[in-house]
Amino acid sequence: MKEKSHGELMKISAMKRNQQKENFVQELYIEMLLSEIQLTVEKEKLLRKIDEAIDHRDKTSFLNLTGQLKNINKRFGS
Repeated sequence: MKEKSHGELMKISAMKRNQQKENFVQELYIEMLLSEIQLTVEKEKLLRKIDEAIDHRDKTSFLNLTGQLKNINKRFGS
């Protein structure tokens, strides 16, 4: 079995670090994408409920739901 030289070991180590960085960035991107999808779905549900509250002239529900929407927008910078 041939032992690897110091240079080869350094290359392998650098490649592993690069792969770990790429994996981290990819996982971070996936988490951000899932969060964005979840936020979008949550906002769409609230908007439908707000429309229903308007249709039923339910001021209490309307104010409650629009408050929730404002909070979501504040949290996520929308």
